[in-house]
Amino acid sequence: MDQEAVRTFLAVADEGQIQIAAAELGITQQAASKRVAALERELGVRLFTRTPRGARLTLDGETFLPHARELLTAAGRAVDSVRGGRRPLRVDVLAANVITNGVVQDFHRAHPHLPLDVVALGRSGKDALAAVREGRLDAAFWTRIVPEERLPQEVRSARVIDEPAILVTGTAHPLADRTEVTPAELAGHRIWMPGMLKGSEWAAYYEELERAFGLTIDVGGTTFGGGHLLRTVAAADDVATIMGTRTPLTRPTDIELRFVPVRRPTPLYPLSLLWRADSRHPGLAALLAYLTDRYEAPEGGDFWTPRWA
Repeated sequence: MDQEAVRTFLAVADEGQIQIAAAELGITQQAASKRVAALERELGVRLFTRTPRGARLTLDGETFLPHARELLTAAGRAVDSVRGGRRPLRVDVLAANVITNGVVQDFHRAHPHLPLDVVALGRSGKDALAAVREGRLDAAFWTRIVPEERLPQEVRSARVIDEPAILVTGTAHPLADRTEVTPAELAGHRIWMPGMLKGSEWAAYYEELERAFGLTIDVGGTTFGGGHLLRTVAAADDVATIMGTRTPLTRPTDIELRFVPVRRPTPLYPLSLLWRADSRHPGLAALLAYLTDRYEAPEGGDFWTPRWA
């Protein structure tokens, strides 16, 4: 139904004169009459009786009047729901226990007035790219597995995080008291990272890390979340795990762990943000500014990243 025709009907009903209603709407009297006539044809009823004193509502017009008001009110609410960034910005942070979730929490604390819809879909990078391209996500974190020149024309991607790796052990582990270790020194030690989905970007990262430094990364076994993983590591003298320095895991209070920096080189886990170039959501602009202002690309130093990053 033509909203302008409905709006004209309401103006005529309120004013009782087509000429006055037309002036109020900023259109000609002829245009107002055509709109009302088109609405009457669409509904199959007469809405007004034309008299020398103006336009008077028919019984059908009186019946239609409250619904016409509701229709325009609902249309206005629909427009307002997405205008000016009132709709929450939908961001995929990959998982609840990774750095991206913590970073978006920090962003929310810095911008508490911006509504957010944070999801952790755990999807592959290609799925995240498709979701952003199709408008099902406003933004998504990913490890860029598609080169910049091969991204869809409407999608943008920027590197926003390089998270250093850290070794986590129990107190009885041979490396527990080290102030730092090199990746090469981890060779021969069992590094347990259960739940790694084969074919995922996470798996690809650690597979290349394995090959680069001769490591043994065990992705098998059953885990019941981050707390279970840390309890297992804390109780063992032959099991360690690797996590990012800002991984937001809740550590059980009744265990003791050692966190040993990995250096010479320090493995960095690279993460980028995906978004549509034509998005005008103010929350997206604020998130991009927040992330890019805080990102410093590694220069010099001794770092390792996978070839495809």
